[in-house]
Amino acid sequence: MNNLNSVLLEGNMVRDPLIRSTQRGSTVCNFTIASNRYFRQDSNLEKEVGYFDVEAWGKLADTCSSLGRKGRGVRVVGRLKQDRWTGNDGKSHTKVAIVAEHVEYRSDLKKTGEFSTGSGGMMEDNQPDEDLEMDEGQYSFSTVGMGGVKVQELQTVTF
Repeated sequence: MNNLNSVLLEGNMVRDPLIRSTQRGSTVCNFTIASNRYFRQDSNLEKEVGYFDVEAWGKLADTCSSLGRKGRGVRVVGRLKQDRWTGNDGKSHTKVAIVAEHVEYRSDLKKTGEFSTGSGGMMEDNQPDEDLEMDEGQYSFSTVGMGGVKVQELQTVTF
């Protein structure tokens, strides 16, 4: 029986995705997500930002490469993978990454709150533009599952 290894992460891409092919011909797309956490400490509102490396494989990698771009809101469902290696200096190193199994992209918003395929809508710190006309906590996502097949063209999610 496999142990549970599941991750759900939401944030914004910090740079454009990078796509490459392995020596065996598999396609892999790598990108990094910034995810903000807000909390109160004493009477101050504090912000904590986490940066998470994500990799997608196969058709999902192709889709992530074509739909993703710096600043775009994204939700990733996947699993954690730990790489281990010994460096040239003889020291052991580890790196934890998320292997994407399902990716959703936040739709772009115009200043009027209409959905668009153009740019804009989300700022770098994951907060909506101040003058958007949407209910708080409602966003629209395009859903892409394993194999790069679009599951739903548009999905509204309320947090």
